[in-house]
Amino acid sequence: MEEIRVGLGFDSHRIEAGGPMRIGGIEIACDGHLVGHSDADVLLHAITDAILGAAGLEDIGQLFPNTEVENKNRDSSEMLRAAFVRVRSLGYRVVNLDCVLQSEIPKVAPYKRAIQSSIADLLDIQSDAVGLKGKTGEGMGEIGKGNLAEATVVVLIARNRPSS
Repeated sequence: MEEIRVGLGFDSHRIEAGGPMRIGGIEIACDGHLVGHSDADVLLHAITDAILGAAGLEDIGQLFPNTEVENKNRDSSEMLRAAFVRVRSLGYRVVNLDCVLQSEIPKVAPYKRAIQSSIADLLDIQSDAVGLKGKTGEGMGEIGKGNLAEATVVVLIARNRPSS
């Protein structure tokens, strides 16, 4: 019998002028970049928090504090992979995840398959186990003005329970 758990991750970062932007582990040429202590990959940060939360572990800020010099400009793919190693060490595997990226730039559709493939590679799953939707702010709020990007992720993890 399998034990299943669900995790929810959320992250947001300011957008400032000048590209490129890293989303889902890939670099996208556009007119803005995300601002943060690391490379500010908002989508990978939300995924990292989702898998850590599902496994009952600390969050991304506790595992990779922005007060630590070694995390300055750190590749978020490294952070997700390290978090995934911890989750896997507890016997869990990622079953699937569903992601929503809210941002005016970049438009997700042209990069969707590349982002899904990047995430799947990091989590040792098939690309079709990575749902990804891009949403805009329709001109409303900080997202709609192009000043903010947010990501929300739901993940399902599972592990085999020992037989009694």
